[in-house]
Amino acid sequence: MKTYRTPLLGKAIDNSKVIREVDPRSSRELFWLILLGAVLVLGGVLYAWPHLQLREAGKEAQELSREKERLAEENRKLRLEKATLENLSRVEVIASRDLGMRPPAPEETIVIELPPPPGPAPQMASGPSAAGEKPRN
Repeated sequence: MKTYRTPLLGKAIDNSKVIREVDPRSSRELFWLILLGAVLVLGGVLYAWPHLQLREAGKEAQELSREKERLAEENRKLRLEKATLENLSRVEVIASRDLGMRPPAPEETIVIELPPPPGPAPQMASGPSAAGEKPRN
C-alpha cells in the first residue's frame, strides 16, 4: 500500500481504494492507431513484393544462363571427343594392335547381294469404270 504525504495538508493520502475506469475513447483511438499501422505495413509489403520477385527472377535467369553456357561448352567437348573416338583409322589401329585383328584374306571374304526392295504394290484405279458405274462416295 502506497501512501502519499502532501506538503500542504501534512497528512497521508491512501489511494489504494481508488478504482480507475478505462476511457472508451482511448481504446477506440488505440484500435484506429493499430489499424492504421497495419494498413501502412500491408501497403509497404504489397509495394515491395513485386520488386523482390523481379530481383529473384533476375538472379535465377543469370544462373540459368550460366548453366546453359556451361552445358553448351560441355556438349562441344563431348562432340569433339565422340568425333575423335569414331575416327576409323584410330579404330583400325586399336583393332590390329590391341585386339590382334587383321583384315580378312580374299578367300575368306563372302559377298552377299541382297535382292532389291519390292516396288510399290499395284493399286486399282478408284475412278469410274468403263462399264459406266458411278463412283462411290
